[in-house]
Amino acid sequence: MRRRAFISLLGGATAWPLAARAQQAALPVIGFLNSETPGGYAPRVAAFRQGLSEVGFVESRNVAIEYRWAEGHNDRLPALAAELVRRPVAVIAAAGMTSALAAKSATTTIPIVFSAAVDPVAEGLVASLNRPGGNLTGVTSLNVEVGPKRLELLHEVVPSATSMALLINPTNPSIAEPFSQALQAAARVLGLQLHILHASSEREIEVAFATLVKLGAGGLVIMPDQLFIARSEQLAALTVRHAVPSIHLFREFAAAGGLMSYGSDDREYYRLVGIYVGRILKGEKPSDLPVQQVTKVELIINLKTARALGLSVPLPLVGRADEVIE
Repeated sequence: MRRRAFISLLGGATAWPLAARAQQAALPVIGFLNSETPGGYAPRVAAFRQGLSEVGFVESRNVAIEYRWAEGHNDRLPALAAELVRRPVAVIAAAGMTSALAAKSATTTIPIVFSAAVDPVAEGLVASLNRPGGNLTGVTSLNVEVGPKRLELLHEVVPSATSMALLINPTNPSIAEPFSQALQAAARVLGLQLHILHASSEREIEVAFATLVKLGAGGLVIMPDQLFIARSEQLAALTVRHAVPSIHLFREFAAAGGLMSYGSDDREYYRLVGIYVGRILKGEKPSDLPVQQVTKVELIINLKTARALGLSVPLPLVGRADEVIE
């Protein structure tokens, strides 16, 4: 090979990775902000990507995603949100109310699409559901509103219990406070004593279960929180180990051995967030996109766990279940 041709070939080979990096840099960038860990949220991130693909965006092909995980420390979210703003990203997907509040405090100009289980108007995220205004819109669920129903369902399975427990994350007060108040009111109606247990880390979850056993509560309701959602399998294992009838939000808890789950389809939740992020990348304004609400809730009952706990689930309740795990 002639020397000049060899040099030209070598130069071209060097230019390829540079061109690839330049192309990657030119892609619009989405910031994904979450208070938990990537492992615990893999199915939800997949649903988010699915939503993006439905409006024409595929990660690494025509859009890039910068992930920021707080690893269970809500106090890290403001700094992580500020990192995304400095990046800067074209739009932020804020998973959970604590992430949404951190993103809102970090920017008034970058569009934000949130997922939240509480009223975003009451929390000051948007002006109204139909006309959000500002730079935020998103998707909400009924997972806080149906909290009292979870207590009622648990009471149906263990009607002889005189006390129940509620596990909350105190570092997420926007959900913990209204959820606690709603369940305390429901407990009074049912004639139950309600013990409130706090946990904001994996270690504190273990401690809370040790306290739960000492209290002798007849069952456990788990608050809808990113920490507890990401650790559904750990929570299910603890409820089995300590023989505590429990109810959580999503199917994965019941599938892992928890007694029951009652809540919205979280994958649908994140798919809708992905769709909204894609629509904003195409030029729509968050202020013109009404806040969506996932209204369907599913009841999953694990009869295998019920039998192991020596419980007889009433047949009418079994008949109302969307899925029964044998």
